[in-house]
Amino acid sequence: MKKVFLTAILAFVCAMPKIYADEGMWLLSLVGKSYADMQKAGFKLSPEDVYSVNKSCLKDAIVGLGNDGHPFWHFCTGEIISDQGLVSTNHHCGYGKLQEHSSVQHDYLRDGFWAYTKAEELPNPGLTASILVRMDDVTSQILTALSDDMSEGDRAKAVARLSKELAEKAKNENPGCEATVKEMFNGNQYFLFVHKIYKDVRLVGAPPSSMGKFGGDTDNWSWPRHTCDFSLFRIYTAPDGTPAEYSKNNIPLKPKHHLPVSARELNDGDFSMVMGFPGTTDRFLTSYGLEETMEITNKLRYEIRTVKINILREEMAASQQTRIQYASKYASCSNYWKYSDEQNKALKQLNTMGVKRQTEQDYSKWAQGQLPKYQQALQLISEGYKERRPYRAAMMYLDEGLLEGPEILWQAVNMGLGLQQVLDIEDRYTRDEAMATLRKEASEFYKDYNQATEMKLFAAMTKYVFSNMEHRYCPDFLKLANKKYKSDFEKYTHELFKKSIFANEEAFNKFLDKPNRKTLDKDPIFVAAMETYNKYREVYSMTPQASREGLTRGIRDFVDGILRINEGKTLLAPDANSSIRFTYGNVMAYSPKDAVSYNHYTTLDGVIQKEGPKGGEFEVPTRLKTLYYAQDFGNYTNSKGQLPACFITNNDITGGNSGSPVIDANGNLIGLAFDGNGEAMSGDIDFEENLQRCICLDSRYMLWVIDKYAGAQNLIDEIDIVR
Repeated sequence: MKKVFLTAILAFVCAMPKIYADEGMWLLSLVGKSYADMQKAGFKLSPEDVYSVNKSCLKDAIVGLGNDGHPFWHFCTGEIISDQGLVSTNHHCGYGKLQEHSSVQHDYLRDGFWAYTKAEELPNPGLTASILVRMDDVTSQILTALSDDMSEGDRAKAVARLSKELAEKAKNENPGCEATVKEMFNGNQYFLFVHKIYKDVRLVGAPPSSMGKFGGDTDNWSWPRHTCDFSLFRIYTAPDGTPAEYSKNNIPLKPKHHLPVSARELNDGDFSMVMGFPGTTDRFLTSYGLEETMEITNKLRYEIRTVKINILREEMAASQQTRIQYASKYASCSNYWKYSDEQNKALKQLNTMGVKRQTEQDYSKWAQGQLPKYQQALQLISEGYKERRPYRAAMMYLDEGLLEGPEILWQAVNMGLGLQQVLDIEDRYTRDEAMATLRKEASEFYKDYNQATEMKLFAAMTKYVFSNMEHRYCPDFLKLANKKYKSDFEKYTHELFKKSIFANEEAFNKFLDKPNRKTLDKDPIFVAAMETYNKYREVYSMTPQASREGLTRGIRDFVDGILRINEGKTLLAPDANSSIRFTYGNVMAYSPKDAVSYNHYTTLDGVIQKEGPKGGEFEVPTRLKTLYYAQDFGNYTNSKGQLPACFITNNDITGGNSGSPVIDANGNLIGLAFDGNGEAMSGDIDFEENLQRCICLDSRYMLWVIDKYAGAQNLIDEIDIVR
């Protein structure tokens, strides 16, 4: 966060710089408060063009991509770019769906996918698209029912009850919509969000992964980039325009607003606005929390995932089938593997710890003479982190190393507990239906499962965890493996999988033919899975309840103090929490270090210059090279005759913003946000205004690929292209 929490309220508080407009993930309903600065940056539209309940506006074209059952937690953002519900988002956002539809015969990951008619578009059960209808500040309706005398447990129950009541009321007032209440500023503010959630979202197109993931792990979180990071989906509705489950009778969404797509020149200094559903930031994190993040969370995540990633790379390189099965899982694992390492480097380089400690010193000076809760806040935070520190590393090993390392353990927890419930059902008809559901869920899991790969992961991860974590926190099965098999975890793994009903789909279905509770309860993988799951819960509970409550209360009061200090002086944005936000700034080059300066854009020339071997991170498809050497760029070039690939802005960005539209001063789509730069990887914790850059796909590269590379004239015809 900008070094600005405190202003010169008291003579002894140092003056600090003003918060600049480019920092902050702002709530749409408060756009009027930022409007003057937006105009200074070059914005040409009105606040009502950004957010309005009564008329069509930009918010109506912004889509939060989620999963059925968790529709208000968005893993990515998309934007509607035609009057027929066509949605663009990042390639890596659609990667999981491309993987699900892929097979050795139809390898859409390798070859790409294009629907040249709507009949060819592929359904994606479980994928949802949320569009904001309205948002309301309900802080007073919740905080008036709370008091400082409440325990944290009672407070949480009261907030949950009131939030549910407000959401239910909003649903009744907005038929066909869903609603939720989200906290802001660590429980000091609350906002109600009403969305329409669409459940028929079909895959329309995507370039091959060699383009959509060009640069792979090497280029991830870095600039310059040349990644063609986009995919296309379409939202469908019931014939009457309401959200509906997939049906052949559904029709394309008729949106209230869609974004024209710009093919115009893009210059350094041009206005840029990003709108989307950022996941999480932690800008109010104290030095005590930062220490835990750097020394435990980031450090161990990187080290543990390195073991997993090395195995997956080897396995995926050896088999096309395995590559398809594990492609999406590898991408998910590797993204925050590198992020954790890059963030620690940036935090050290930028002396974020020193910044946090200075902020806390200034806060403590202000707190003198204030209410006791403000005076005690930092002490509660310090004690809370100190109390839980011994257990955090153990939890990381249990979670990252075991429950999310070899995926069979977490799957065994889910399927095993489900089986226990089913076997307790007395009604035979109901039980048979439940068994059929379990078979279907197992089939979906084992489709992307390779036993040999899983055994290698299991052996390596269990060995690594046992060798590195404190043994007093180890599940019993690891201690047994060490003692009985003399630390030969490969031998132990073979014995485990040989005897388990979870080892493969055939063994699991054979068990379902003649299910037996005793066999399940003694299954070695299920036993190991439940020991790990229960040990994780046990270790978590070792932190004293009073300490956990004190930490929550301390953080809330600390943030409340920051808000009071800046009230009427500096506008602060709440941390990202997957609710829709906007950020604004400019297209902007930067110089990250001595004698290094980067332009604000890259071109297709760089793709050719970076070309590497087939199958590698820098593979260039033959068709792309043919078009390049023929200079067949159509009318998507810049003034120099080059085809732009990517560009950078100083917009605020974090996970969940992937696929967010980058919008120009007139409301046109100029690109898709897809990454941040490594030098400012501290951004989720401390925004660095001089280095922070948002890396974006240029809309002209996307249009050129749809038009010239894919020959999808059907899609070009429905997009409003601004030239």
